[in-house]
Amino acid sequence: MIEALVVAILPVAFLTVLFIGGEQFRRRQIDMDGDAPIQRTLFYASKYLIVVLWAAMVLESWGISVSFFNVPAPLEWAAVCVWAIGFVLLFVGRFTLGTSFRIGNPKESTRLRVDGLFRVSRNPMYVGVYSTLLATVLRTMNPVLLLCSAFIVAVHHRIVLAEETHLQNAFGKEYEEYCCRVRRYF
Repeated sequence: MIEALVVAILPVAFLTVLFIGGEQFRRRQIDMDGDAPIQRTLFYASKYLIVVLWAAMVLESWGISVSFFNVPAPLEWAAVCVWAIGFVLLFVGRFTLGTSFRIGNPKESTRLRVDGLFRVSRNPMYVGVYSTLLATVLRTMNPVLLLCSAFIVAVHHRIVLAEETHLQNAFGKEYEEYCCRVRRYF
């Protein structure tokens, strides 16, 4: 029961933070929805598919099986730990970005954030997403979810590359120096 609550609360809390943050941004005349850095349909399809995989993990934790195989208990617990770590990265990354957070490339100028988790990874939130996908696959052992996860990671890597181009154009030498100090993921 505790596992199911933890697994369910984390994505709900994160999505709540995103929606409340979006509303606060709107009140301050900030558009949280930036420009899609890659083809728009592919960009948003991958974002929504993340939520589908999160829902599969939640269903599995509540005993509604989406598994094709019996998953050993130690692997289930490992998946829950990876899940929690992923959401910690998502929350800390989101709060560290503050008003620089966007879904896509910002339409206005923002600050280059190089503090907090961004001192050790240029993309801790993407690492967090990848962790939650890994957790879902480990917990369900569902090959369809594995393929969906691979699709999401491939698309998000393209997003990262496109965002790097945007950041290079926006911050120039400062971003170049940051890239020399900090790895793309970990």
